[in-house]
Amino acid sequence: MAEHNEFGKEAEKYAESYLKEKGYGIVAKNWFFNKAEIDIIAKFQNQIIIVEVKALHSDGLTNPEDAVNSKKRKLLIMAADEYIQQNNIVLEARFDIISMVKTGTKWKISHLEDAYNSVN
Repeated sequence: MAEHNEFGKEAEKYAESYLKEKGYGIVAKNWFFNKAEIDIIAKFQNQIIIVEVKALHSDGLTNPEDAVNSKKRKLLIMAADEYIQQNNIVLEARFDIISMVKTGTKWKISHLEDAYNSVN
């Protein structure tokens, strides 16, 4: 497996642990539909939460969440809609971004709830 894939899997593992600590129930991970992958699907307070995990190796000038552009958001919305329909989910959906920066062996986690309403 390529190093960047291992880095991404490590970030997703930490994000999953973070969500569980906050009381989120993990419903699915790495769910694919067409060209889109939903990193984590969780349930929290009667909502289905679609989580995109973005990570970088060190604190730089860009934020990991900046990589979730309008094209990526459209793909995730399409995939989330398919997941919700396939699984007959009747909960309100929310899209979150977990932004992670790894410096050395430590992760800095930022959880952007309802991110699509706050990201242009």
